[in-house]
Amino acid sequence: MVKYQPSTMDRTFAALADPTRRAILLRLEQEPGLSVSELARPLAQKLPGMMKHLDVLADAGLITRTKAGRTVSVHLAVEPMREAMAWLKRYERFWTASLDRLVAFVEKDNEP
Repeated sequence: MVKYQPSTMDRTFAALADPTRRAILLRLEQEPGLSVSELARPLAQKLPGMMKHLDVLADAGLITRTKAGRTVSVHLAVEPMREAMAWLKRYERFWTASLDRLVAFVEKDNEP
């Protein structure tokens, strides 16, 4: 049996699939370098649950953690997101064309 090794892109999209992890990334964008406990507080997450989310984000390369004394600070890492955006950008023309056709259809259907 062949073992499947998920690519960086697979790990990125898997990490982004969870709303809690997306909320963590959004918070880090707005407030870089928060501690793990500061990140957990507004999400009503206990530390073990938060650490699991942070492990997934770190495995995907979306965050880095630094330790100063007993405090672990979390920072965004942009490269995996750039790769995901470049991948999505290749398909944007298909979405744009479909949405343009939908808008034209709706506008035509609403004409008196």
